[in-house]
Formats: sequence, structure tokens, C-alpha cells
Amino acid sequence: MSFNEIFKRLLGRDRGETTCTRLVRSEKHMAAYTTWVKEQVYLNWTGPFFKAYHYKKANLPSQFRVQITQDEYVRGVIFFYDPSIGANNFTYFFDLLKDRVQAQGYTLHSCDKLKVRHERYTEMVEKHVLTPPASDVSGTSLCNQLYGNILLDYIKVNNQPGYIRFATNVYNDPYFSKPLPFDELLDKVLQPDEVQVN
Repeated sequence: MSFNEIFKRLLGRDRGETTCTRLVRSEKHMAAYTTWVKEQVYLNWTGPFFKAYHYKKANLPSQFRVQITQDEYVRGVIFFYDPSIGANNFTYFFDLLKDRVQAQGYTLHSCDKLKVRHERYTEMVEKHVLTPPASDVSGTSLCNQLYGNILLDYIKVNNQPGYIRFATNVYNDPYFSKPLPFDELLDKVLQPDEVQVN
């Protein structure tokens, strides 16, 4: 190994080959996803992940592992993959989150797939960025940011599911409305009280 390669590794600059493309689902995937939604298979995970989020806030154990992201401008949750879910179901769950955010009036701003080839593994990140509609809060000149911009990331390592990050990034600016609570958004997206329709 040359001195330059050692130096790059020490500084964390040896990140491997990176490619970024638009994320496009195949017709086969979309047909299977549509059936999955119609049959409400997602109910196996939406309620339990919602419960896991609130249990984590209370420092209680839960069926699924989650991590809460909370700083000044970013609020969110990381849903970790569990083998009991299955890789296809986890991908469909990621797509469901996007669709349900769009149902709140959000626009899909970008939809990308980033592949990073490291020396010993390959990392794949599927990413959706969703933005609120450009509108003012009624009766004011404030731009209505709703919950802020919404970021959805699905991370895989060597094509194996890792986790889904669901986060809001808010503006702290006098020209924007105060952001709505993340917990409210999570409730609307996961719909924990939804019941199976026969």
C-alpha cells in the first residue's frame, strides 16, 4: 500500500467508487407493491413501529428496534430491519412511507439511488426528498413549512437491508411558519389505529 493510500485512509477519504442514478421501480415491483398495499400487509409493521418509537421515547423495550433522531433542526426516527420482516416487505414499507407523506400534500422533489463501493462492502442508499407545497399560512405572509422538508433514506449493505431513516428538516427562519410536530406526522403516516378491511 502506498503512502498516499495510507494517508487517504487515515483521513477518511478513501470512500470508494460512487455512482448516483435516479431511483426507478420496475413494473413488476410496482404491481407487487400495489397488491401489498391493497391487502394491507403493511399493518404487520406500521403499528408495531409506531409503538416502538413511543416505547423508545419512554426507554421501554419493544418488538422492533428504532432510534430517535432529535436536534435543533432535524427530527426523525430510524427503523432498523429485522429478519422477521423480510427484505421485500421492508422495501415496500419504505415506498409506503413516501406515498403517505405525499398524501399529506408533499411533493416528491428528488428520488435517487446512491451506490458506494468500498473496499470490503457495497453500500446502497435509496433516497426520497419531499417538500411541502409552496403556500402561505392563511391570513399571514409566512411560508407554510408544515413539518419541514422530509427526508427518507433506505440503507442497504451488500444488498442486505439495514435501516430506513424518516426525518424532517425544518427552517428556523422568521419567514417560515413554526413547524408542526414530528409525532403528528408519524401518526398520520403510520396510522397506528388503522384496522384490516376485509
